[in-house]
Amino acid sequence: MNRIVRLPFFVVLMGIGAIAMIVPAGHAAVMEDFTTMRVFFYGFILFSILTVLIALATSGYSPANVARSQLVGLLSAFSVLPVMFAIPFYVAVGNTTFINAWFEMVSCFTTTGATVYDTAGRLTPSLHLWRGLVGWLGGLLIWVTAVSIFAPMNLGGFEVRATASAGQGAARSYTQIDRIADPSERLLRYTLTLTPIYAGLTLVLWIGLVVMGEFPYIALIHAMSTLSTSGISPIGGLYFAASRFWGELLIFLFFVFALSRLTFSKGMIGEGGKGLRRDPEFITALVLIGTVTLLLFLRHYIGAADRDGPAQLQEVGAALWGALFTVTSFLTTTGFESHFWDGATVWSGLETPGLFLIGMALIGGGVATTAGGVKLLRIYALYRHGEREQERLLHPSSIGGGGREARRVRKQGAFISWVFFMLFALSIAAVMLMLSLTGVQFETSMVLAVSALSTTGPLATVAAETPIAYSGIPDPAKAILAAAMVLGRLETLAIIALFNPEIWQR
Repeated sequence: MNRIVRLPFFVVLMGIGAIAMIVPAGHAAVMEDFTTMRVFFYGFILFSILTVLIALATSGYSPANVARSQLVGLLSAFSVLPVMFAIPFYVAVGNTTFINAWFEMVSCFTTTGATVYDTAGRLTPSLHLWRGLVGWLGGLLIWVTAVSIFAPMNLGGFEVRATASAGQGAARSYTQIDRIADPSERLLRYTLTLTPIYAGLTLVLWIGLVVMGEFPYIALIHAMSTLSTSGISPIGGLYFAASRFWGELLIFLFFVFALSRLTFSKGMIGEGGKGLRRDPEFITALVLIGTVTLLLFLRHYIGAADRDGPAQLQEVGAALWGALFTVTSFLTTTGFESHFWDGATVWSGLETPGLFLIGMALIGGGVATTAGGVKLLRIYALYRHGEREQERLLHPSSIGGGGREARRVRKQGAFISWVFFMLFALSIAAVMLMLSLTGVQFETSMVLAVSALSTTGPLATVAAETPIAYSGIPDPAKAILAAAMVLGRLETLAIIALFNPEIWQR
């Protein structure tokens, strides 16, 4: 165990990725797809040997600064590991380019879920399973590193409630951890704690979807996609799923794990006394979901009032559920579209503005979850700050209550949230500009930029006026979007933290 702890973070992740190749190899063997089986089995052998060689060369590795080492290792994981994942995928697909295979793996590993293989039957079931598994591993990596790496460094949304600024105090935080245990042991401890929870929830959802009538293979990928919020599907989404409403209802219940970290990490980061009823992120999510769903439903209801004949209860219920499920799905940045989403359009004759879904994806889910976006806690901090400023306009001499933590959220938390929001907006503008230089149209570049930075790949096909095919954009644009996915997954503040002189002093 100590030898594993002493290995560099990136080497351990590389070993896990190599071992994961056994899964599609075994599945292909069962499906009698021996070409795919050989490719992934050879990939397992090749990268296992490479991992062992690197592990031997770096055995006993002791970084001068653990915070810097783990942050660089995390950046390397999302930048380099997709190349390793893409090699067997590229060989197994055959009639594709390596940049398409690499883009696909970056999209999966960052839990974005954008795909260039949108033609039905282009990929074999084993390759779809590999896509889902890579996305699932990316979600697990985010779960673990958010608590073990981002929390001590006041990054990833934790800076809203922290006393120190984002990225600052990292050396001090890790010095305090050193008195208790090696920081690498902290990472290993949280991995061993959270992995069974993550795998167990996936197993429960998988079994539940099978019980609801879904095919086991499709149910497994949808279960992995839900927990990782990747939105990966071998059948193009939930519209063609056999489980229909009951499967969607079950998936909807599991969206809660992308709305609040208290659903799975309660007590791990000093928030053991709070429940979901007192969690500002969860309450904010409920308000947003309820408000947007009601607005969309009223829009279709008013539109349907002009048609001949009264509305049937089944049509009303389908429109309401389709809006509720899809809005929640895009808030968690999963991107699953309800089977009943288009029913509201048929019922009222009105198209649903994709801007609603773009806004939900921009907001994103909870801190330390697999969801992307700006994050609910930052939105809550900005709301509380605005509420307090409006109160001061009416009563200049008033004193804001709520205790020390509430005052910190309204002041320092709101300030750093606004900084992050501006960085996020500037990132969107920069990505749009670079995409425009490659020949992508303005509206298309806007949707693609938001889709990549919020890690909501299906946004391009659902929210745009006409569905956008990733296969139709030029290769330089794919490279830009892949970089944007990594930036959106790690967040701008985490990248900026690498330039903080404090973590380079040791």
